Order: sequence, then structure tokens, then C-alpha cells
Amino acid sequence: MIEPLLERHRLVRWLDQLLQSSRIRDYCPNGLQVEGRERIAHIVTGVTASQALIDEAIALGADTLLVHHGYFWKGENERITGIKRERLKALLKHDINLIAYHLPLDLHPDVGNNARLAEILGIEVTGPLIPDDIWSPGNIGRLREPMPAAEFALWIGESLDRTPLHIGEGEDVIETVAWCTGAAQSYLQHAIDAGVDAFITGEINEPAVHLARETGTHFFAAGHHATERYGVQALGQAIEDEFGIKVTFIDIDNPV
Repeated sequence: MIEPLLERHRLVRWLDQLLQSSRIRDYCPNGLQVEGRERIAHIVTGVTASQALIDEAIALGADTLLVHHGYFWKGENERITGIKRERLKALLKHDINLIAYHLPLDLHPDVGNNARLAEILGIEVTGPLIPDDIWSPGNIGRLREPMPAAEFALWIGESLDRTPLHIGEGEDVIETVAWCTGAAQSYLQHAIDAGVDAFITGEINEPAVHLARETGTHFFAAGHHATERYGVQALGQAIEDEFGIKVTFIDIDNPV
């Protein structure tokens, strides 16, 4: 059986339009980051374009990597040395495309990381986390059924297969929440301003612990990787549905 082929420029154009990437301010280039084969038959999706994910894609004979965390971040060392050299060397040697969407994949209302996290945790979206900036990720909403904070922590752990760090009293009831996937601990103040019971993100820092405690806002640090597995999976499924191309999600475990 001959696998269907998709022209790379057609895929990237469709993704750019779906995710509205040209309208979003970001810290890295979105879309095609490394050029490989023009005609695509097998896409591997994952959270981060690590060497481990590249090696898995090579082993599967894939011609394209689609990720949330790609390369060429603002402020990073621009030299092609060390692990950056090895990653790019592997991609170029095997003629593999690297396509990445960062904030556009956080923001999308259907396939985005924040939308998918809400679906997984059973949260009804009621609005954006930062109402005066539509291009900032994050949402506010409410649980389908209020529950004690300790029970909610267990639910997050079961849903994401990763035990969250919880700041707050376990017997308090959680009903309203704000969330932003990844490393959004700096958004805690927005959650406090929104008056919600709890804030969910991937990571936490030392000042956020005190801010959460002193304002009575529950903080759930559920893992950067764990909260951002789902957008790229949904995007891969959308590609399969649209183009009939083979898409394989590979989860390279990351405890952070």
C-alpha cells in the first residue's frame, strides 16, 4: 500500500491559518523551523524537539517532526554548538522537517493546550485569564462539580499521570479555577485578580508559594510537560482528519 503524500508548503500554510500564527507575538519563530523533505508521508508529534524525540522519529522513518517546543528562542546563544549542533545535524542528515508552534498552540480554542487541559480536567471555560489581552494564553472557568482541594489534587494527578504540587489547605472547596499550561507561575496574580479559588499551571517558583499562601489562592503545579502533552496530540489528530497523513505521537517523559 502506497502511503499518501502531502506537500510541505500546503501543510505549513494550513497550520499557520488554523493557529493564526502570524497574529501572535512570540519568543521563537512559529511554523517551519528546519527544512526537510518537500513531500510528507509520516509526521511524529511530541512536546519538545529533544534528541530523544528526533531519534524516535528517525527510527520510525518519519519525515516531519511537529512540536510545541522547537528551537531558536529569543535571547539564547545563537551559535550552532553542543546539543543544538547535534540536534540540527540529525535532522538535516535524515532530511526531517521541524515544525513548531509555541503560543499559537497554547491559545487555540479547540486544539490548544489550555483548551485540551480544560477538557481533560472537566473545567467549563467561562473567559480568558487576561481579558484585556486576547493574545495572552490562559483561561478562567469552573469545575463541573465543586470538590475539596485534596480531592482535586488527586483528580489532577490521575488525569495527567503526574502528581501535582499543591499549595493550600486540603479541606477547602474548589469551584472556580484559572489555568495556563507550561511555565506560567507569573500569571498567578491574574488568577488572584479574577477572584478564583485556584490556579493551575506547570511550574512554580519560590515567590509564588508565598503569594498563594498569603492570598488564600490554591496553587497546583501540575508539570510543564504534563500540562502540555495534549495540544500537539489534538493538532496531530486534526492533521490526520484533514489530510489522511500518518501521525504518531511520542511521549518523551519529562518530570518537570
